[in-house]
Amino acid sequence: MDLNNTIYFGPGPAKLPRSVLLQAQKELINYSGVGISVLEMSHRSSDFGNILQKAQNLLRELLNIPDNYKVLFLQGGGSGQFSAVPLNLISLKENRCADYVVTGTWSAKAAKEAEKYGKVNIVHPKLDSYTRIPDPSSWTLNPAASYVYYCSNETVHGVEFNFTPETHGVVLVSDMSSNFLSRPVDVSKFGLIYAGAQKNAGCAGVTVVIVREDLLGHALKECPIVLDYKVQAEMNSLYNTPPCFSIYIMCLVLEWVKNNGGTAAMEMLSKQKSSMIYDIINSSNCFYISPVDAACRSCINIPFRVGKAGGDDVLEKEFLDGASKRGMISLKGHRLVGGIRVSLYNAVTLEETEALASYMKEFLKEHQ
Repeated sequence: MDLNNTIYFGPGPAKLPRSVLLQAQKELINYSGVGISVLEMSHRSSDFGNILQKAQNLLRELLNIPDNYKVLFLQGGGSGQFSAVPLNLISLKENRCADYVVTGTWSAKAAKEAEKYGKVNIVHPKLDSYTRIPDPSSWTLNPAASYVYYCSNETVHGVEFNFTPETHGVVLVSDMSSNFLSRPVDVSKFGLIYAGAQKNAGCAGVTVVIVREDLLGHALKECPIVLDYKVQAEMNSLYNTPPCFSIYIMCLVLEWVKNNGGTAAMEMLSKQKSSMIYDIINSSNCFYISPVDAACRSCINIPFRVGKAGGDDVLEKEFLDGASKRGMISLKGHRLVGGIRVSLYNAVTLEETEALASYMKEFLKEHQ
């Protein structure tokens, strides 16, 4: 494998734009002429304050975030928000209950964590496998719920919402970690959106929380202060030392997204790349098999099996070995589902996707 021509399809931490990496490399030792690295910089300094403000301004511009929303840069990843969301929001109403739409591993984990702090209602019948989104007409939403929670894209199972759930006035919360910035979103429909940066928005270490102002100040007394949205909003995400370098990398990525056409352009590319892979799967006469219902197949994470519905272990290993020899890495499916998984985050180029598509066609021709 030629390390200079490696094509990375990792599910997260994911590929970063090459120009971002080169810029970070250039500024690593001496950021913007100040003589030190961002890695060494005080989070209270004016230089870091400028980075923090620029990142927030870019996010507000890219997502058209209304003025009555706070943008926070927190630690703990998406898993930290599994706790932070109920700790901050489940007491919005006296009965301390929340509705969870469980469509994959991550929303299931979030629902389980929320049970520590109140009553959790799974709004649809339990799924035997995470391959579809139950029809909203089958959902039993609780009008007394403090919030309705869903994960907009499940990285493990490749299930993505192509609609915003209707909650009839109940606060809507979404984990958008893996399709954040891959398409436009109407922030005003949500009470809270969060996203770990390490998919589309930067490197691991920082989690973006976008929260409506009227939802601040309702944290349970047992909420750790670093997870209290009101405290962090009042302190501009500086209550404790934030993940400075991760915020800096995010700022560079946000600039890259803006300079390449914003979220609308990212969505167009995402559809082009995913269609290229799905077209091969669909026309392979069941040699490549996607287990996910066509209506909710993810544009970001594409799991499939090779050879038969349950997967042919020998063929799948051969597929992965052949891909590796061609410089294509991190295509192995998640341990819970096996098979192959192609992750097509914003930084994965059309040309890199075309290289994978050509290999898939070649492999199909050899074995069918």
